[in-house]
Amino acid sequence: MTGDHQMPALLLFGTFVAVTLGITTWVGRHRQGSAEEFYAGGRLFSPMENGFALAGDYMSAASFLGISGLIALVGYDGMLYSVGFLVAWLVVLFLVAELVRNCGRFTLADVVAARMRERPVRIAAGTSSVTVSVLYLVAQMVGAGSLVALLLGGPGEAARAWTVVGVGVLMVIYVSLGGMRATTWIQIVKAVLLLGGTIVLTVLVLLRFHGDFNRLLLTAAERSGHGEAFLAPGLAYGADWTARFDFISLGLALVLGTAGLPHILSRFYTVPTARAARRSVVWAIGLIGGFYLMTIVLGFGAAALIGPDAVRASNASGNTAVPLLALDLGGGAGSTGGTILFAIVAAVAFATILAVVAGVTLASSASVAHDLYASLRRRRGKPRGEVAVARVASVGIGLLAIALGLLARDLNVAFLVGLAFAVAASANLPVLLYSLFWRGFTTRGAVWAVYGGLVPAVVLVLLSPVVSGGPASLFPGVDFQLFPLQNPGLVSVPLGFLAGWIGTLTSREVPDEAKHAETEVRSLTGAGAV
Repeated sequence: MTGDHQMPALLLFGTFVAVTLGITTWVGRHRQGSAEEFYAGGRLFSPMENGFALAGDYMSAASFLGISGLIALVGYDGMLYSVGFLVAWLVVLFLVAELVRNCGRFTLADVVAARMRERPVRIAAGTSSVTVSVLYLVAQMVGAGSLVALLLGGPGEAARAWTVVGVGVLMVIYVSLGGMRATTWIQIVKAVLLLGGTIVLTVLVLLRFHGDFNRLLLTAAERSGHGEAFLAPGLAYGADWTARFDFISLGLALVLGTAGLPHILSRFYTVPTARAARRSVVWAIGLIGGFYLMTIVLGFGAAALIGPDAVRASNASGNTAVPLLALDLGGGAGSTGGTILFAIVAAVAFATILAVVAGVTLASSASVAHDLYASLRRRRGKPRGEVAVARVASVGIGLLAIALGLLARDLNVAFLVGLAFAVAASANLPVLLYSLFWRGFTTRGAVWAVYGGLVPAVVLVLLSPVVSGGPASLFPGVDFQLFPLQNPGLVSVPLGFLAGWIGTLTSREVPDEAKHAETEVRSLTGAGAV
C-alpha cells in the first residue's frame, strides 16, 4: 500500500488502541483485587451487554479475515467454517450455558471439581484450557501480522514480527490492568465496530451486482478459474478419501469445539443468573448468525471482484481478502474512497484481534491462577494473591503466544482456529458433558477424559501435514508426517469420550451420590449458585 493508505489506517489503529487503553485505565482505577471482580467483572453485566461481548469474543480474526479468505480461494468448501461456527452455538445454548453458569464459579474446572477430587481435576482441566487458549491466540497473532504486512505494502517480515510483539504487549496490559470488566467493554465496542464495518462492505458488494446474488456467485465462479466446481463441494475437501475425512473431522471440531472454549465458558459467569446466561447466548446467536451470513457475501465478493490469484499473491492463505475487497469497493488503489474504506476495514480487523486476544488471555491466565497455581499449592490461596498470579501468568502466556505466532505466520487464521476447536472438543467437552449428565462419573474418568483427548489431539497435529511433509507446512524442509489428516477431531474427539468412559469403569472410587444430586439440582434450578 502507498503512504496515502498507511496514514489513515495507522491513525485509526492508534485511535482504537488509545480508546481501549483509556477504558482499561478507567476500569483499572476501580477495585480489581477480588477474584470475582477480576475474573467475572463483578457479575454485573446485562444479557444484552454480555451477548455483544460473547459475539465480540467469538467473531475473531479467523472469522473476519480467515473465513472470507478461504471462501475467496476455494469457494463452497470455505463456507464450512461459517456454517460450523454458527451451528456450534446450538450446542452451547441447549447443553452448556445455564448449567455451566449454575455449577461453576470462574472456570471449566469449577464445574468438574464440584463433585470430584479437586486437585487432579483442576490440574488436568487447567492444562487443557491453557493449551486451547494458546492455540487460539496464535491465530490472532498471525492475522495481525498479515494485516500490517498488507498495510505496509509487502511481505514485511520485520514489520509482521514487531506487530505480533506489539499485540502481545497490548493484550498483557489489557488483562493485567483491567480484568474482565475492561475486557468486556472492549469486546462490546469491537463487536459494534465489526458488525458495522461488515454491514457496509456487504451492502457495497451487493450494490456492485445490483442486488443479484446469483450474478455474484456466477462471476466469482468464472473469475476463480474453476468454473462451476467453485460453487460445489469438493474443491478443497473432495480430491480423495483423505480430504473427505478431513472435511468430516473439521466439521466435528467446529460444531463441538465452541462449548469447550475457555474464554466462551468464562463469559457465562459475568451475568448474575443462569437465565441471563441463556439470554446472552440468544443475543450472541442473533449477532453471530448475521455476521457469518455476511462473511459468505464478502468471500464470494472478493473472488468476483479481486480474483483468487490476486488474493493469493497478497497472502498465500487468503488472510488479506477483505481489506483488498474494501480497497476495490471504495474506488481502487489511489482513490480517496478506497483509501478511507481500506483504512476503516484494516482498523476494524486490528481492533478485532486486540479484543479477542484480551478475552482469551484473561481466560487462560484465570486457569493458570485459579486452577493450576491454587492446586499445586495444595491449598486455596487468598483471592488477592490468586489475582496477582493471574496477572503474572498473562505475561507468560503472552510471550508463548508471540513465539508461536511468529512460527506459524504463513498459515490461514481460520485453519489455525480450527485446530484450537479440535483440541477443545477433544479435551474439554467430554469431561464437561460427563460431569453434568453422568451420575457414575468419577475423578479418574474426568482426568482420563481430559488427557485422553488432549494428548492425542496435540500429538496428531504434530504428526500431521500441518507441521511437516509439505510446502505449506510449518517445517517444509523435514518430513515426520505420520497422520494424514490436517484436523485431528475425527480421531481425538471420540478418544476423549472413550478415555473418560474407560477411566470411570476401571476406577475403584465410589461415585458420591449426594454430591451428584446436589450438582444436578444446582445445575437445573440455580439453587446455591454463586
